Amino acid sequence: MDVTIAAPPIALNRLLKAVLFDLDGTLVDPAGGITGGIEHALTVMGLPVPGPDVLAAMIGPKLADALVSHAGVHLDQVPDVIAVYRSWYASTGMGMSVLYPGIKDVLVELRAAGIALAVATQKPEPLAKTLLAHHGIAGHFDIICGSNPDETLMPGDPGYRQGKSEIIAAALEDLAVPAGSAVMVGDRHQDVNGARANGLDCIGVAWGFAPEGELEAAGVAAVVQSTSELASMLAAATLAQGAEDVHGAL
Repeated sequence: MDVTIAAPPIALNRLLKAVLFDLDGTLVDPAGGITGGIEHALTVMGLPVPGPDVLAAMIGPKLADALVSHAGVHLDQVPDVIAVYRSWYASTGMGMSVLYPGIKDVLVELRAAGIALAVATQKPEPLAKTLLAHHGIAGHFDIICGSNPDETLMPGDPGYRQGKSEIIAAALEDLAVPAGSAVMVGDRHQDVNGARANGLDCIGVAWGFAPEGELEAAGVAAVVQSTSELASMLAAATLAQGAEDVHGAL
């Protein structure tokens, strides 16, 4: 792992029992595997391809929503664009992705400390599991929670999850831990907003895809610059809570 940077513990309301992680931009660097796939799909469909900044902004939100809001894709065309994208991502894009340096060490340290771990991502859940297995870290997580594999589902359909708030809520329910004993780690405002909607603090990571100031504007609890700083912050919070438990038992 890189050199440890001292960091203060974040403010937690209760005992830290679980950490939830976003996926793309937090655990895994897509390294062009997402933006390249979107560009490929739009080109195949004969649709305009937005510039690099817009493509980068499409990493984080639900893909169907991002295609409509960022790329101007008509709702009727979204399923076909997604189908082309998913095919390319499975054959090419996934292999382009890499783990961020030090991420596996962070997960190992948290597991050793007895912290439950979950992934909460807007990527379809089966694909999220495949990607994490591809990088050899799926086994570190107690729960991997994502969106429904059927990306054509609409609000009101069984199994539909509107966005990050619902996915985080589902992960917390599966972990069976109260919100006040968990923290979210992510790189976009959706992570912060989803965490806050569920009563969680959110630690933002500077190595992801948020434009400058986005995380702070969303109300992030803290922003870390490296995985070692993240590990230090979570370890400090865990030790602080452990000391509180000992004091309470006296």
